[in-house]
Amino acid sequence: MRSSQSKRSFLKGLTGVAAVTALVPTLPAIGQAAGRAETSKQTGGALQNIAAGAVPISAAERKERIAKAQQLLRQQGLGALLLEPGSSMRYFTGINWGRSERLTAVVIPAEGDMAVVTPFFEEPRARERMSFGDDVRPWHEHEDPFLRVRQILEDRGVAGMPIGLEDSVRYFVVEGLKAQSVPIGNGRAVVDGCRMFKSRHELQLMHTANAVTLGAYHHVWNTLEAGMTPADINARMRSAQAKLGGKGIWTMALLAEASAYPHGTGAPQSLKNGDVVLMDCGCNVEGYQSDISRTFVFGDASARQREVWQTVRRGQEVAFDAAGIGAPAGGVDDAVRIFYESLGYGPDYQTPGLSHRTGHGIGMDGHERINFVRGQTMPLAAGMCFSNEPGLYIYGEFGVRLEDCLYMTETGPAWFTVPPSSIDEPIGQMGVVP
Repeated sequence: MRSSQSKRSFLKGLTGVAAVTALVPTLPAIGQAAGRAETSKQTGGALQNIAAGAVPISAAERKERIAKAQQLLRQQGLGALLLEPGSSMRYFTGINWGRSERLTAVVIPAEGDMAVVTPFFEEPRARERMSFGDDVRPWHEHEDPFLRVRQILEDRGVAGMPIGLEDSVRYFVVEGLKAQSVPIGNGRAVVDGCRMFKSRHELQLMHTANAVTLGAYHHVWNTLEAGMTPADINARMRSAQAKLGGKGIWTMALLAEASAYPHGTGAPQSLKNGDVVLMDCGCNVEGYQSDISRTFVFGDASARQREVWQTVRRGQEVAFDAAGIGAPAGGVDDAVRIFYESLGYGPDYQTPGLSHRTGHGIGMDGHERINFVRGQTMPLAAGMCFSNEPGLYIYGEFGVRLEDCLYMTETGPAWFTVPPSSIDEPIGQMGVVP
């Protein structure tokens, strides 16, 4: 049973979900789908899809991305970029494909049209998933697929030049290219040079994904019950995000002492009065991710819980203030650790304190380069997106993590989700749509 303070917070929170979705306006990249996400106690269980009108990335946008990649390939002295199935393949081409022991790859040459290499029996399916381009090079089971890659390079006039690979390309691909005498190069600068800087459309899709997750948090926080396990809470959060329109949903719930360990513990947990509840959850909308952490207390928070929670909230502001245009990404982490150490936490990664980096890049992948971590010298620039999550963890007691993602504008950072201001109102609200 909730305390009177918690009941007051609960009643105020009932209007909070409407505030979340009301701040998702009608824009070309979002459409007319900003329906209200009501909690089950408001409407008897109607959580409405607020992502239904999200507009996918168009073929024209993907062609612009390829043109930029080709410019970067030429600057890097690379003849082509090879992409295995994954987020980068989808980013540049829209082809959504699973990895297997058989090579399916996209080759983007520094000059000319892209081409797809795929098994013969997969050619119809590959063509079905292509929104542009028509050069598909099938290979039979007894043939070497890397010969097809070499032939593409020859046809595009870039044979003999290195082919760039991103970090996730598997070793058998490297060996296969070498066997065909194809020089190998590092394609990281090409991929990062495109994906790291989000367009307004991408930012809007990420905003919608964050609205889904924040709306689900309102729902779950308002429906917690004593005796629930992390599995119970996770199931409720997954269901809420799905009803609100999220895809690729993931959740984590940590109770009481388990919250002191950033990724939890296998010890049994069951919710009781006074427990800290730390949740880290997200989803995607049209492939673009949200990542939000919230920490609240079931029942009345103790003075110590309030103090640590408010310190973490201040840590988020320290990070936000340090994230200026042109500032090194690592300086954000440095600023937070200086602040925490002034209060007796740490030093460095020691606990009680902040045992992980202050934040990570985010976009189509939940974790992307660049990070808010010591030593990262990359200057912050418009279009970059990061999590801001300077948690504090006290082994044997509890932990607090508040995580809200931000994006860099021409003048500085802006919130996708505005952090909550109080442990009594622990959800927060949506930021302004990019």
